[in-house]
Amino acid sequence: MEIFTLLEKFKNNEIDIDEVEKELRLTYLSVDGTARIDIHRATRTGVPEAILAEGKTIGDLKKIADHQLQRLGRCLITRVSPVHRKALEELIEEEEIPHIWNEEARTMQLHHREITKTGGKLGIITAGTSDIPVAEEARVIAEEMGCEVYTLYDAGVAGIHRLFPDLQKMIENRVDVIVVAAGREGTLPAIIAGLVESPVIGVPVSTGYGEGGRGRAALLSMLQSCSVLSVVNIDSGFTAGAFAAKIVNKIARARKT
Repeated sequence: MEIFTLLEKFKNNEIDIDEVEKELRLTYLSVDGTARIDIHRATRTGVPEAILAEGKTIGDLKKIADHQLQRLGRCLITRVSPVHRKALEELIEEEEIPHIWNEEARTMQLHHREITKTGGKLGIITAGTSDIPVAEEARVIAEEMGCEVYTLYDAGVAGIHRLFPDLQKMIENRVDVIVVAAGREGTLPAIIAGLVESPVIGVPVSTGYGEGGRGRAALLSMLQSCSVLSVVNIDSGFTAGAFAAKIVNKIARARKT
């Protein structure tokens, strides 16, 4: 629950001052001394705390996910390896947890409560199909934050005519931010930023090879763009999706008020 929503509920006498204080308190949930779950992050910042599976033992991941799910009602886990996925599926089976697995993004969403839709709208575009995993990670976090997401995949500059029909649909649907994921030379975000009014967030992707491979050429190309756009780190789909969602959610709230 974001701060604005929290205060509106208090104003409408749906919750009392003690509940407001509880939600705003700077505290955390300790998990066996190995993790400290920031249970009020979504309230403070609008972005829920996600669990990065990379680098965690199977035991720690299961404990952290279970604690967060029980406390907050939802849990998003990113960069899930096959071994981590198997462990999470054991937890899901044991406790009969509703869940969504995204094969491309390698994310697992566990949930006991549904997402509240915000009215925020954003678009996600990829240059190639190889960029889809990063784009899907952006989509998952944006939807976790209550946004409606429109996608257009495989519309890169090698066949730029593929871009225009669906880009026009995004504009007609009033998306307020567009996330563009591109590898190799990373040209597509600059082109789109030169065509649309909506802010564009470029995501360099570690596709490509040889000199400038692993996303380096794409990153430098986006940073050097003469079109106005923001750029996140290589393969940072989560960051791009969360940043875009923060913007469109504030716009959606402004429209309502």
